[in-house]
Amino acid sequence: MVFTLRGTMRAVLCGYYGMGNGGDEALLASLLQMLPPQVTPLVLSGDPVETARRYGVEARPRKSLKAVFSALGQGDALIWGGGSLMQDATSALNPLYYGGLMALAQARGLKTVAWAQGIGPLHRPWNRGLTRYLLRRCTGVSVRDHASAALAAQWQVPAWLAPDPVWAMAAQPLPGLWELPAPRVAVALRSHPWLTAARLADFTQALGNFQRATHTCILLVPFQPSRDGAIATHLQAHLPGPSQILAPQDPRQLKGLFRGVEMVIAMRLHALIMAAAEGCRCFALSYDPKVTHLMADVGMPGWAMDPASPSAMPSTPISTSIPLDPLDLRPWPTTPEAMAQDWIEHFANGDPPSPDQIQSRCDRAYLHRDLLQKSLLG
Repeated sequence: MVFTLRGTMRAVLCGYYGMGNGGDEALLASLLQMLPPQVTPLVLSGDPVETARRYGVEARPRKSLKAVFSALGQGDALIWGGGSLMQDATSALNPLYYGGLMALAQARGLKTVAWAQGIGPLHRPWNRGLTRYLLRRCTGVSVRDHASAALAAQWQVPAWLAPDPVWAMAAQPLPGLWELPAPRVAVALRSHPWLTAARLADFTQALGNFQRATHTCILLVPFQPSRDGAIATHLQAHLPGPSQILAPQDPRQLKGLFRGVEMVIAMRLHALIMAAAEGCRCFALSYDPKVTHLMADVGMPGWAMDPASPSAMPSTPISTSIPLDPLDLRPWPTTPEAMAQDWIEHFANGDPPSPDQIQSRCDRAYLHRDLLQKSLLG
């Protein structure tokens, strides 16, 4: 994809870009889509050559101190470009890297924007203190969920609340999708300590049972192939019916994939957002508060993956029409048969987000665009 962006202001964009993660690439595409035309982007990327080719922008290696200092020296602004950048659940170093960039930009007098952020989890007090300190000094802050907005308010940080910008990202058709058998169900798992070998074995058996009962074609979608690809390959090897592994690099085609899908079963947050935005039934596997927030917002059924959740399964079928309270997440089922039955019930009787729900979130996601306009050019 090529973006034609030109202007007199130069903004350095930092995020988990160029790392082969479809969700973070979608955030970059959304940011470029919403960036004011007067602003020229300079992207810090794990693969600057590919980022420059795909998006038609200037890109620099994100791990090169020389390149980062040079970019900040040429920039007028720094944008934390979406996602859960300031969190220490996956690595204690995340806040140091992104916080260090923000602190350096603020010390140099650049305009700084925390854009479409999901703040936390922040388990370490010094990470919380650093995040609070930096956000208070930002030119503008927008967040993507109510929990982040509440935390910002607690810290006395003015923040705009809007749905994740990927709701409004432009989608493109995925070539060859309509040649695959229908109906289609997409599955997007990721590696995680809570997805143990025993759980994956149960999931695999349940997915096979589900496919036999529904006669569906299973699309396995590794959002980050380097981490998720082995799981997709494992699942495909045990499926009794038609299947395909799909990992489009263009995030617009990745979102377009869900236009041809009846239902998605996913851990990945942006798989669920893309699918919901394209009118697909969604079944969530929550490994992180950001997934739980989305489930509560849209009324999305699913299970909690945290082993500390109660282990007993309710005997009654799930309700697919009543919005979920994030405190009432159902636990991971104890048998493959129970897992498959939940999916079959949702496939047969569940509803996708309504057109009004989708349009409302797409419209409100553009508040992130308005924040960029106000913070950079206002």
